Amino acid sequence: MAPGADRKRERMSSVDTAWLRMDRPSNLMMICGVLIFSERIRLSRLKATVSERFLRFPRFRQRPVLTPAGAYWQTDASFDLAAHVVRSALPAHAGKVELEATVGGLMSESLDQRRPLWRFDLVERYGRGSAVIIRIHHCYADGIALIQVMLSMTDADCEGKLPGPASPPDPEPPRDPDDPLAALIEPFADTIKFAVRTGALIVDKGAELWNDPAKAVALAGEGSALTSEIAKLLLMKEDSPTRFKGKPGVAKRAAWAERLPLPDIKAIGRALDCSVNDVLLSSVAGALGTYLRSHGDDVNGLSLRALVPVNLRPPEKAWKLGNRFGLVFLDLPLGIENPVERVYAVRANMRALKDSYQPVISLGILAAMGAGPRLLQEQLLSALARNATAVMTNVPGPQSPLYLGAAPIESLMFWVPQSGDIGMGVSILSYNDAVQFGLVADYKLCPDPGKLIDAVAPEFEKLVLATLLSPWPWTTPPSAQAVERAVLSAAA
Repeated sequence: MAPGADRKRERMSSVDTAWLRMDRPSNLMMICGVLIFSERIRLSRLKATVSERFLRFPRFRQRPVLTPAGAYWQTDASFDLAAHVVRSALPAHAGKVELEATVGGLMSESLDQRRPLWRFDLVERYGRGSAVIIRIHHCYADGIALIQVMLSMTDADCEGKLPGPASPPDPEPPRDPDDPLAALIEPFADTIKFAVRTGALIVDKGAELWNDPAKAVALAGEGSALTSEIAKLLLMKEDSPTRFKGKPGVAKRAAWAERLPLPDIKAIGRALDCSVNDVLLSSVAGALGTYLRSHGDDVNGLSLRALVPVNLRPPEKAWKLGNRFGLVFLDLPLGIENPVERVYAVRANMRALKDSYQPVISLGILAAMGAGPRLLQEQLLSALARNATAVMTNVPGPQSPLYLGAAPIESLMFWVPQSGDIGMGVSILSYNDAVQFGLVADYKLCPDPGKLIDAVAPEFEKLVLATLLSPWPWTTPPSAQAVERAVLSAAA
């Protein structure tokens, strides 16, 4: 911006303000992504792509300013692209483990508050190719919108003649039948204002209701689906006290597993009459249970509750920055070893959330928290965080190869941050007919996330074997003993 140019501030939305104020040293509110390229990409080429395609969104030239009167967006008068697109070196002969350590380190490092809160770190020599680590503060946008922003930077060919998949959407774009959580979105397509009113109600009465559960029970007795849902949220018990619960520290660890073929996952889902999302989350639940058992923990009858983001943005507004998503609390049955029984339990839990008001209520809570006192935000955030152990996201990405800066993208992964005292985030992203599983965890609560996330593929393989080797057609899911015999027979 030239000297003397208009520097008038733009007020930040209450939801985005809530995410800006949610930063803690132990949980920084950054969405982090890793793009791995099979060829080298030059820093100058990456800068040119960011300048041309990322910065066409004016918001990314602005920095958030938090004042006693509220939060604002202000254009950075001394914006310097070189401060936002930088080199990040790895040791000589470094591999995946070293890159994971670098990602975890950057997740633990605050962005420069004097500048717009985003940065691209280029690792120029990662194997035979390159890697780019992206960090963007959550106050700019949610993961759904930022995925669209990232895809808008890509091409479908190395020469840049064919655009990538994120062109402006049609008025009524077709939906992938396996789009996870799509059934949860429809009832709430036009309820943003309603969500804010609902959240204001909870903020006004929140402390009173949490301190006196009998009043929450009375609220449920009013009879409407909304009041019943609010009461259910307020009366929700704390999540299971596993080793994943506790006070997180500053240090984070990141890891990602080998990709699984998406057609195989879809085939199993069709055979079991389950969604792709059911199959993926069930495999993650199995990996979590396996990890706990390997540490000698008792998982019999154990469930772990995850916060799952639900997009509330209409498809035609997929490009719009800001935060427009709600959250649902999903119970994952870690104590069920039978993979078929477990996937059906996950399916049942997901279907029970189909008509839930939880996404709308949680969005309203965020909006009201951002507009209310910071102390109240901290109290409500802590209360909600006690009810969950992890944040889990599942985003369907493009199923054809893409290029950024003329370099082919081999794989990509994104993580959303964990709020309050939640110390674990699981990310599932499909791309180019494969599914990538990633994990970020607090070092104090899970120091070896690679061991955990590497257990996802074996859990999926157990489900495949149980499906293929069990009697068909089923009248009831096969027993745990039948599954065990099938798996042992196949291994022999």
